[in-house]
Amino acid sequence: MLMHEQSQIFVAGHRGMVGSAVVRELRRLGFKNLITRTRAELNLLDAAAVQKFYAEAKPEFVFIGAAKVGGILANSQQPAAFIYENLTIQNHLIHGAHQAGVRKLLFLGSSCIYPRLGPQPLKEECLLTGLLEPTNEWYAIAKIAGIKLCQAYRRQYGCDFISAMPTNLYGPNDNYDLQNSHVLPALIRKFHEAKIAAAPTVTCWGSGAPLREFLFADDLARACVFLMQNYSEEQFINVGCGRELTIRELAETVRRSVGFKGEIVWDATKPDGMPRKLLDSSRLFALGWRPQVDMAAGIRLAYEDFLSRPPAKK
Repeated sequence: MLMHEQSQIFVAGHRGMVGSAVVRELRRLGFKNLITRTRAELNLLDAAAVQKFYAEAKPEFVFIGAAKVGGILANSQQPAAFIYENLTIQNHLIHGAHQAGVRKLLFLGSSCIYPRLGPQPLKEECLLTGLLEPTNEWYAIAKIAGIKLCQAYRRQYGCDFISAMPTNLYGPNDNYDLQNSHVLPALIRKFHEAKIAAAPTVTCWGSGAPLREFLFADDLARACVFLMQNYSEEQFINVGCGRELTIRELAETVRRSVGFKGEIVWDATKPDGMPRKLLDSSRLFALGWRPQVDMAAGIRLAYEDFLSRPPAKK
């Protein structure tokens, strides 16, 4: 076991869904010295500021959960921001960790790194074997670069930098903004607002046919801590639950959880995204890790989180 309760641990992006889940898990396990910085306290786009932070805070372990994220609409409207900001953030954090002598770093990627029509379920070896999904290629290219950066620093400098590729995530501190959120939080908000307005229908994007796998954020956090303690290889590792459902089934599950009684209308003029995206997480499962939160329970918890937020922030 590498980390102990007195280790200095930096969680980048601690206010986001993933970072906040990692902080919760570390605290649950009794780690005392967690280092966090808000965007106002540390601008990750500023190389000098990140270098100064590493020199002063001296973290031993780093979890990179900071990123510019969003769904299909946000990616299509802001391609330059998605590739530039994510490349810049991860370059500063990974290079800075090397310069500062960080003992171990975990970089979080995304399942969108895989080819659009890759063989399912997607194995780690499938990376760079085909064309990306056009609706999120800018974000995907940045994440692929982050994986390769960790591998390069491991090869050239012997840095213990690892990467994990989570499947689609949801949970507390998710983004429920309809303009730039992912599918599950967007559905929660849509169905809730339709229920409050007593609307007869809710319109959802696409055909409802694509298959997706979803993982609760706190399960990912458990996997991140598990990997930080038990995994040290150049090859990145998938983190999923091994189960999938159609977007149509997902919408029905959210509709029931929220309590919306109306009908669902599918707008086939809108894009579906990748037709299927299931990760092969067998390498992680073989190490002894398994997810704990099932889909129905996770959606209920996510809806409770949505309801707990001030109306202006929904």
